[in-house]
Amino acid sequence: MNIIKLNAINSTNDYLKNLTATRHVDNLTVVVAENQTGGRGQMGSVWSVEAGKNLTFSVLVKDLLLEINAIFSLNAAVAISVAQALEAFSIPEISIKWPNDILAGNKKIGGILIENIIKNNGEILSVAGIGLNVNQINFEGLPKASSLRLVTGREFDINILLDAIVGVLKRNIALLLRKDIAPIWDVYNRLLFKKDIPMPFEGNSGRFMGIIKGVTTGGSLELLLENDTVAHYGIKEVQMLY
Repeated sequence: MNIIKLNAINSTNDYLKNLTATRHVDNLTVVVAENQTGGRGQMGSVWSVEAGKNLTFSVLVKDLLLEINAIFSLNAAVAISVAQALEAFSIPEISIKWPNDILAGNKKIGGILIENIIKNNGEILSVAGIGLNVNQINFEGLPKASSLRLVTGREFDINILLDAIVGVLKRNIALLLRKDIAPIWDVYNRLLFKKDIPMPFEGNSGRFMGIIKGVTTGGSLELLLENDTVAHYGIKEVQMLY
C-alpha cells in the first residue's frame, strides 16, 4: 500500500486528484496530511481542524463505479470502514448519520467526501476523503462536534488509527469489487443514527416527523411518515433535526 505523507496541504482530495491527472497512481494509494487547510465536507461545508491533532486523508479507488448504484455503495463502504475500525478501539456509541457523518453518541467526530473522476481514456477514479477528529479538544462554536479524545478521555496514535481504517477499507472495497454488497449494506443500516426512532425532519415543505427505516442502495433515506406511508428522500431534500 502506497502512503504519501504531507506536512500541510489545502486538501488531500485535491492533491490526489491532481496527482492522478499527471501520472499513474496505484489503486488504494493514500495521501495523509498533518495539517489540511481547506478541507471540504458534503455540499460544500468546511472541515476545519487543528494541525497535528486529527486524521485527514484521502484514498484512491480505481474502476469500481461501473454502475450508478455503486456510487453510494462506495460511500457506505467507506463509512462502515471508519465505524468498524473505531469500534475496535472501543469508541462508544458509534453510528453513521446519513449520508456520511460519523458520530459518537450525538456528537460528530468524522465526515466523508467522495469525488468521482472520469478520465479521457474512460478510466473511472474515486477519491474518498476522510476527516476524523482525534486529539483535538477545542470545538468553540461547534456544539455538535467532538473527538475521540473527548469521548474516551484518551489520546490516540494517529498513525495506528490510519492503518486500522485503511485495513478495514481494503477488505470492504474487495467485497464491492466482487459485487458482494449485501454485507456492506447490512452493517450500514445497522449503524444508522436514530434508526427506528421518531425524529423531526425538515424538507422543502417544512418540518415533519418521521422514522428512519433504512437507506436504499441508491443512497435515498427511507422514512416512515405519520400517515403510515413510506417516502424516499435524496441528500438535498431533507435534513434531520436533532
